[in-house]
Amino acid sequence: MKPLTRILVGIFVAALASGCAGTAPVQNINQSIAGNHSEVQVRRAILYVGLNRGWIINPVSEGVIDGKILLRGHRADIHIAYSTNRYQIRYVGSNNMDAKEGKIHSNYNRWKANLNKDIQLELARQNIK
Repeated sequence: MKPLTRILVGIFVAALASGCAGTAPVQNINQSIAGNHSEVQVRRAILYVGLNRGWIINPVSEGVIDGKILLRGHRADIHIAYSTNRYQIRYVGSNNMDAKEGKIHSNYNRWKANLNKDIQLELARQNIK
């Protein structure tokens, strides 16, 4: 193989690999809640953390909150179902997040993981009082 052909093949393979590196399987969260919390406390924790993390939060009904985040031209929509002992964060839809075939831009999973971590911390903080 000629040197120029090797270089072009290498560039093509690298470009192909980097295009795939930015997506990951969509991760939905099913989180149990430690301690004793009322439904109002869980709701407040989710609302407080969501707003502080930059999510646009919309309480839909008792035990249900919808959220969306808009960052640098990207949008992700989530659905949060909660009770006194658990909550679930589910993917609803997105724009400009390379979502297809159960995969999405890896930032989405990071945003949702950060939201989940902070909800857990807020609920733990409530137990300290």
